[in-house]
Parts: sequence; C-alpha cells; structure tokens
Amino acid sequence: MSESTESSGVAPEFAIALRSILDCDVRNELDVKEIDAPANLARHAVAFSCDVRPDSVHEKIDLGTGRLVLLWDDEPQEAWGSRFRVIAFAKSPLETEIGADEYSSGLAWSWLMAALDANQAPYSAEAGTSTRVISTGFGALSNQAQHAELELRASWSPMDTNIAAHMHAWQSLICMMSGLPLQNEDVGRLNV
Repeated sequence: MSESTESSGVAPEFAIALRSILDCDVRNELDVKEIDAPANLARHAVAFSCDVRPDSVHEKIDLGTGRLVLLWDDEPQEAWGSRFRVIAFAKSPLETEIGADEYSSGLAWSWLMAALDANQAPYSAEAGTSTRVISTGFGALSNQAQHAELELRASWSPMDTNIAAHMHAWQSLICMMSGLPLQNEDVGRLNV
C-alpha cells in the first residue's frame, strides 16, 4: 500500500484517485513501480517510474523509460484549472535517421494525445516540450555510432478521479516511443 494513503489527513478526493492508480493494470512489457514523490509541489503527491523490460516481446526493442507524478492541492491552481495535475516524462532511443528529421519532435506529443484519447482519459490545460538529441562520439568514443533519443516532458489536468486512465495513457506513450503498439491486451498488476 502506498504510504500516501496510510498517513492521516489525506484528502478523500486524492485517496480515490490514488486507489484508481494502485488498482490499475500494467502492460507486461513494462516494469512500473512507485517511487518517492517530489516534495513541496502540492499538498499530496505520488510518483511512479516505468521502464520497458529487457525481455520484452521484441528482440531489438529500444528501451524506453519514464516517470509520472500525480499532484493534488486543496485549491485549484490557476495554471492547472483543477486540484489535480499529472506531470509526465518519457524518453526512448530513436533510429538516428528518424531523430535527424526536424518533424520527429512532434511525434512524442502526438503519441501522448493519441494515448490519452485511446484510454478515454479526459484532460485539460495540457502543456509540454519534446526534445530530440543526436549524439556523436569523439576521441576515445569516436568509434561509437551516432545515436538519437526522443524525450517528452508534459503535464495536464485530469478532469476526474479516474487517474488509472491517465496511468494507462502514460504506459502507452512509453511503449509507442519504444516501438511497441499503442494497446496491448496482455497486462499484469501494478507492484507497489
């Protein structure tokens, strides 16, 4: 059980949202676990990390990673338009040719929007940045092939307490960034 729900003084609305996350399914390609939430951002917070499992169904899968933080405050924040805010991070290697394309930065954002819609996760006040990096080795690393990464930092305000839908969308985003399909019927349980 999450420490957040065991402490006294947890707002009932946050407890309901947290329960929806803790009861949600996890895609088998992923390892999702609760981590320490950042302090002093809101009255309540919970955070999770996610990594594509090395033994995933695809042999040459690029291993994506991410973090998700759910915040709740007593009063709706002006920028949030809500008492809830989801902050998400996702990163995955890319094929260098795709990373070199100037339009590839928009891929991660469009994948996030598609994942939220596909998981019926209502949201508002969405914001984010997408970054693509192409690395070239020099000196002792000059024999290293060029490689690219795509990274998304995003936040949005859930419109209800069903945060499981947002957790599923975040998992879908990390999978899509790693070359896996948007949806997968083969799911497991969240380990906390």
